[in-house]
Amino acid sequence: MHSKEEKLEAFGRLLDVMDTLREKCPWDHKQTYESLRSNTIEETYELCDALLHRDSKNICKELGDVLLHIVFYAKIGSEDGNFDIADVCNQLCDKLIFRHPHVFPPQGEEKIEVSTVEGVTKQWEQLKTMEKDGNKTVLGGIPEALPSLIKAYRIQDKARGVGFDWEERSQVWDKVKEEIQEFEAEIEKQDIEKATQEFGDILFSFINAARLYHINPDNALECTNQKFTQRFNYLEEQTLKKGIQLKDLTLSQMNEIWEEAKRKGQHKSYNKQQA
Repeated sequence: MHSKEEKLEAFGRLLDVMDTLREKCPWDHKQTYESLRSNTIEETYELCDALLHRDSKNICKELGDVLLHIVFYAKIGSEDGNFDIADVCNQLCDKLIFRHPHVFPPQGEEKIEVSTVEGVTKQWEQLKTMEKDGNKTVLGGIPEALPSLIKAYRIQDKARGVGFDWEERSQVWDKVKEEIQEFEAEIEKQDIEKATQEFGDILFSFINAARLYHINPDNALECTNQKFTQRFNYLEEQTLKKGIQLKDLTLSQMNEIWEEAKRKGQHKSYNKQQA
């Protein structure tokens, strides 16, 4: 691993490269916050894929791509005279220090003792509402553009931070059953609008259950997406090998090959910590 001096030198090299590209490359010179935004989202998802697969080589590569965008935005900010990379780093450090008084006690005050993850999380949410430019409400700061599944998890987690949660996690299953019954009632009435709302409530309650049992619902769903994709690809490959089109198979024949894929383990296993 590199020394602190080597890390600082590498970061300085990146800043120099960014300065040069911004000045001499037509594409880099033309970019704006708006033009880079979609690329930033794509790079973030590519990093997420590498993290899910615990692919160290690609994690390193994709972290670099995300870091490039951070440096790029900071460069644009400096050109506009609004902020530069030093402001970005200093604001981050100030925020981390303020939100960790149990590690960095304010001058003249005694160190706060917080010894659990739950205690740190609760303190973090409380301190966010006290910051000058911080969130003034518990649910403030949750980006509207977040994918719905992740947003639901974050909403529930923030509510938990101020004590709005089940007394016993097993109680959530009664809520899940209640929401399913309400959904079934609207389906019986063929009221699609209300059924849609009730289905949303089912999903929200299942995400709540996942949170309570320390399961990341987004990781869990992605694991299933990939498992289904690989098994379906196996089904398609085996069918094509026989010179048959999928649409020409009966459902029973498809299920037979599907079960074969399951027996052969046609899916990637994820580390338990990722669920």
